[in-house]
Amino acid sequence: MAAENLRFDGRVVIVTGAGGGLGRSHALAFGARGASVVVNDLGGSTTGEGASSRAADVVVEEIRAAGGKAVANYDSVLDGEKIVETAMKAFGRVDIVINNAGILKDVSFARMTDAQWDLIFQVHVDGAYKVLKAAWPIFRKQKYGRIINTTSAAGIYGNFGQANYSAAKLALVGLTQTLALEGKKDNIHCNVIAPMAASRMTETILPPDMLQSLKPEMVTPLVEYLCHEDTTENGSIFEVGAGFVGKLRWERTGGHGFAIDKTLLPEHIQDKWAKITDFEDGRATHPTTTSESMEGIMANFENVSVDDSARPKVVSADGKVDVEAAKSLSFDSDVFEYSERDVILYNLGIGAKRTDLHLVYENNDAFGAVPTFGVIPSFTAMNAVPFGEILPSFNPMMLLHGEQYLEIIKPFPTQGKLTSTPYVVDILDKGKGCVVTIGVKTADENGDDICVNEFTMFIRGSGNFGGKKEGTDRGAATAVNQVPSRKPDHVVQEKTSEDQAALYRLSGDWNPLHIDPDMAAVGGFDVPILHGLCSFGIAGKHIFKTYCNNDAASFKNIKVRFAKTVNPGETLETSMWREGNKVIFQVRSVERDAIIISNAAVELQGEALKAAAAAPAAAAAPAAAPAGAFKSAAAFDQIAAGITAMSSADRQAQVKKIKGIFQFDITNEAGQSTQYFIDLKNGEGAVGAGPAKNKPDVVIAVKDATFVELASGTANAQKLFMSGAIKVKGQVMLATKLGDVLKANKSKL
Repeated sequence: MAAENLRFDGRVVIVTGAGGGLGRSHALAFGARGASVVVNDLGGSTTGEGASSRAADVVVEEIRAAGGKAVANYDSVLDGEKIVETAMKAFGRVDIVINNAGILKDVSFARMTDAQWDLIFQVHVDGAYKVLKAAWPIFRKQKYGRIINTTSAAGIYGNFGQANYSAAKLALVGLTQTLALEGKKDNIHCNVIAPMAASRMTETILPPDMLQSLKPEMVTPLVEYLCHEDTTENGSIFEVGAGFVGKLRWERTGGHGFAIDKTLLPEHIQDKWAKITDFEDGRATHPTTTSESMEGIMANFENVSVDDSARPKVVSADGKVDVEAAKSLSFDSDVFEYSERDVILYNLGIGAKRTDLHLVYENNDAFGAVPTFGVIPSFTAMNAVPFGEILPSFNPMMLLHGEQYLEIIKPFPTQGKLTSTPYVVDILDKGKGCVVTIGVKTADENGDDICVNEFTMFIRGSGNFGGKKEGTDRGAATAVNQVPSRKPDHVVQEKTSEDQAALYRLSGDWNPLHIDPDMAAVGGFDVPILHGLCSFGIAGKHIFKTYCNNDAASFKNIKVRFAKTVNPGETLETSMWREGNKVIFQVRSVERDAIIISNAAVELQGEALKAAAAAPAAAAAPAAAPAGAFKSAAAFDQIAAGITAMSSADRQAQVKKIKGIFQFDITNEAGQSTQYFIDLKNGEGAVGAGPAKNKPDVVIAVKDATFVELASGTANAQKLFMSGAIKVKGQVMLATKLGDVLKANKSKL
């Protein structure tokens, strides 16, 4: 036997209708476990006539005789404030209310009077309301309360001759579930039981031999458990009796969604009636909230009719899917226009910081999008695919994004117009669901392909259509990327912001699941979750920096499997293993120690592969190169020509004005370096290759191409300096005169 550790010492319990049956059993049990009990009973008959104090007094005496604490109350439950007042005067608090009082007025609906209807509602519904209304402020103030309401099988399923009683008892279910929601924040829990037990009320409807088996003492332990301070159950319905305890829930079929842009006729309902009422097709759900109950309706808002007169038939009348016909379908393309602002917004959405100038500052030489930006122009096109046309049964609320593949054909421009065209890659039959892969090919304004996406989704309830279970090998898009057994070569941790989803959705994924708590609750989440493609982008950003040196030309493709969701604010840890031309990786939520991205890899190309091959050798300093290997050589030649063309007086005046020696350390795309100087401090000025003859006042480090832009007047020196594209040592203020030097010597190329 288990020890009696569920105690109620210091707690105060109100039990209505406690003079006999279930109420008496509840009162005695709580008294035996240390609670102070208010035994309420009007002392009337089972049909509500008469009144007597004896029933309550007898139970109080039993509790006290056993060493417990109890007081009697003889008020009607319609005077609920008086019952609560009794508890406050006797014990100074109220912790638990058990609404048990009830009467019967059985009569067929045809013969029922208004008085018979009203009296049942007064005792059962109004009575529960009055007691709880008086106790509620006390519960809220003390941040604690436990409530048990009592319904019945008649309330849940109906019973002949009990229309009034059934309606009232079901009303208590609605009251319970609403109070559970409203009280949750104040630690007030409310549950409802549907008991079957011997009592004065059941004596009239059950045979004697059955009554012997239905002891009230077999119901009370559930009530005790639900009312204990350690129990978290809230807003639930339980059937209990004769030693059986079971939790009740609603069940709804998967139903059928009709096109909302066409007139709905009863004949349409008739045609789909078997599907509408089918609980056995694997699509049935169990809604527990108002939001969940609306999911079928909400999901159907975008269900519009499709003119399929000229399109191949994919789904047959018996629910079979012709996958090859689906692959042959063509869908409308989607045009995506974007600017540098959109690139910055996406980069910020996947966690770029203000110090990542190459990701957030349009004037930075290396500015561009993280390659995973490729999912953005294709997202709307993918969503436009009419899943209802290619699947025998489709509910958007049953869709899970399983995997994502993205191939970069060439780096994205920082602004432009892209056209994305979706197509069906494959549909696999997984029994209780199906796997659908939608491809999207994206082209630039010249019609050249720029990237290809494959969105793989698992759709619950859309399987068993007679299709194949396994797909074909599509290379990197279907590769199984197992994590090596050794320690990771690199690990990057990044804490996401609690506002991450709110920011990322501005890049085009407006799904309310990621921002609206009510919609998140429909999906079974405590808070709005982070977009899977946001965590995808964060991981891609880590690899882009670690292995590609932020060079988009080195990033060939990426493939991931979404294992679990991410809550905004969690820390994401990307572990990376280099295997040939691949970086295999996985992403973990540090706080939950849960893998959220698995079976993932990035394929490298270009400079990233060269860098890897050279990695074991010591890095050598860039070799000096002849002037002819640099585009900036022409700029310095023109500056020298400009100074030479000036009169002697003008050259001397320029030297007097500038009073400085500039040295330029220039690096070209091949990593080679060279030096130039401009001496406007000595004599009549000079320009030449190599280091300055005298100690320079300022040294400027700059890329070859950047200097050409600066000298030609197509770039702003101040912006280049602020972005880090120009690095200055020495007299920084003297560098501000560089623009005057270039302009004065007509170095426009």
